[in-house]
Amino acid sequence: MKAIQITDKAAEHIKALLAKDPEAVGIKLGTETHGCSGLGYTVDYVKEASNDDELVEDKGVKLFIDRKSLLFLLGTQMDWEDTMFSTGFKFTNPNEKGRCGCGESFHV
Repeated sequence: MKAIQITDKAAEHIKALLAKDPEAVGIKLGTETHGCSGLGYTVDYVKEASNDDELVEDKGVKLFIDRKSLLFLLGTQMDWEDTMFSTGFKFTNPNEKGRCGCGESFHV
């Protein structure tokens, strides 16, 4: 089992983001204290690989996962959503026990 699954739409969007920054070698995914429910997802560029991150290579992209966040993210699916109401990465995380009312944060 992979630490995280990337959908085709998410991979396409990650490739488009990386094309805008030629110094980036991948995308880093993590969690941080955020919002009223506890944790929020973080997504950032990776300029240089680190041994402190778990590497997931899938669909032609490199996703680096912050090891401190790995247990919170195991089994998560990362998708890209572009609708009338929401545009951005969407995470379906089997570890989530609940979300805040506005949907900005979650707890495990």
